[in-house]
Amino acid sequence: MVEQREHFVVRFAGEGGQGVVTAAEMLAQAASQVGYYIQTFATFPSQILGGPTWTQARVATARVFSPGDELDILVAFNKEAYDTHRSEVRNGGVIVFDSAQFTPENEAASIGLPFDELAKKTGNARAANMVVLGALTRLVNWEPGFMEQFIIKRFTRNRPDDESIIKANIEALHLGRKAAGDTELQVGQLAPPQKPEGIQVLMKGNEAISVGAMAAGMDFYVGYPISPATPILLFMERNLYGPGKYVYQSSSEIESINAILGAGYAGKKAMTATAGPGFSLMAEGLGLAWMAEIPLVVVDVQRGGPATGLPTKTEQSDLNLALHPAHGDVNLPVLAPGTVEECFWAAIRAVAWAERYQGPVIILSEMMLAERSENIPKPDLSKIKIENRLIYKGNGNSGNGASNVYLRYKENELQPMSIPGGPGAYVANGSEHDEFGDTTHRPHHHVRLTERRFGKLRLLESDNFERVNPNHNIAVVPWGGSKGPAWEAYGHLEKAKVPVSWFYTMELNPLPPKMLEELKKKDLVLVPELNYQGQFASYLRSLGVKAETINQYTGLPFQVKELVHRITEKVNAASKKKVTA
Repeated sequence: MVEQREHFVVRFAGEGGQGVVTAAEMLAQAASQVGYYIQTFATFPSQILGGPTWTQARVATARVFSPGDELDILVAFNKEAYDTHRSEVRNGGVIVFDSAQFTPENEAASIGLPFDELAKKTGNARAANMVVLGALTRLVNWEPGFMEQFIIKRFTRNRPDDESIIKANIEALHLGRKAAGDTELQVGQLAPPQKPEGIQVLMKGNEAISVGAMAAGMDFYVGYPISPATPILLFMERNLYGPGKYVYQSSSEIESINAILGAGYAGKKAMTATAGPGFSLMAEGLGLAWMAEIPLVVVDVQRGGPATGLPTKTEQSDLNLALHPAHGDVNLPVLAPGTVEECFWAAIRAVAWAERYQGPVIILSEMMLAERSENIPKPDLSKIKIENRLIYKGNGNSGNGASNVYLRYKENELQPMSIPGGPGAYVANGSEHDEFGDTTHRPHHHVRLTERRFGKLRLLESDNFERVNPNHNIAVVPWGGSKGPAWEAYGHLEKAKVPVSWFYTMELNPLPPKMLEELKKKDLVLVPELNYQGQFASYLRSLGVKAETINQYTGLPFQVKELVHRITEKVNAASKKKVTA
């Protein structure tokens, strides 16, 4: 009897340009269309073509939170890929390799297919990926009709050659399926899909941020291409259009930040997206936005290392920079989504926050979210609450009986903003200023306005956080994209009765006050994060939390089993220390 499986994990590995990423994306799209849950992860070098590339896809009957640890199937497009990844195939897994490229030695559970040769038999040399996907459908005993439906939908584009392309791809699918069937190898039978309620959409993190920002009313976007944030610029160029909308590709990140500063000053909801190197260049502009109190949103899609570093790998090492990007006393609001769905809501919240407190807001995404495909519930845009800044209408606000006296920076109160061309004088001054916005060096004004700028952060405080088993004295508190692997690890820890609680929020600054209050009472807070310095753990310690990092800085996301092991070790060590004390 064939084992029925609730999920399977397949990795496509080879050289950039061989269709490695395309194969995983097609598998994800086909599976999501019939009701399976999907999560992918892609990693590739920074050159346009060539270099070791791999993409992993996890197909499941229920929602999954990580791309998976062990591989059920490895598709190796060349020998280097085989040598690099074969050790991660589980016992009972299967390796599919391109027999025209190499032949592995002493590999019993493997299937050799001449990918390109079989594709050419169909009359379409570009159908090699479909040969591979056909083999996969056989290995998991997946109904081939699912892939056929996908092929018909994907290649029906009202073009003269649609029919021939569809025919060739379906033929390639069956050639691959037959070749795999001849070996009688299987990894188990994928259980039938259990369609989720409501409409699902397959999206990447960059797309979700883009759609969320547009849904929140963002109408001005300027950006400079930089990995892994470039897809946000491309999305905006294709989709942000119409009366009052503006998109522009700038010549530098400095131009981008200055452009959205001007747009925010003029009353627009403005945004840009970049990665670490570009974010560093925006430091002075962000300081001006903080000082002059101008609403805008900057998305930093984190990547590995300082300087050029690892431009196409994932890391969570820009938190310190995001909190304090400029010189002087600056403390910016930071949102860090942990899933593709949260990317959508983080963008909406960021635009709302910028409008509400009248200043710059940072979204910290990361490469693992930016390039991850995941099916999420289709958001109901009618339920989104749009927030807009207070706008000055005239009649003054001095409070001393004088009429038509507008004090933009009055005391410690947030005042309506004057829009150029409307009533009121609006001096957006980067120098320290008085109530009118005019430059002053008097100490009491600097004290008053520094406290005003920091005090405005209280307008953003909320109770938006997750907690599970809160009474345990040790807590696991991940952030950003490490949420998914940490949540799956937490499920294993619960089953093993390891006494830990779970806390999570995407609102890193300001943290939800109630969450911070509870964390301060814990004996130990464990923070899984992808950086060397333990940045979020350090930040929590600065707020009075006994936090320790569980870190990794390989350019890859956590594996669930690794987190289970390391958290268990920390909990056991803490328990022994407490008993000894």
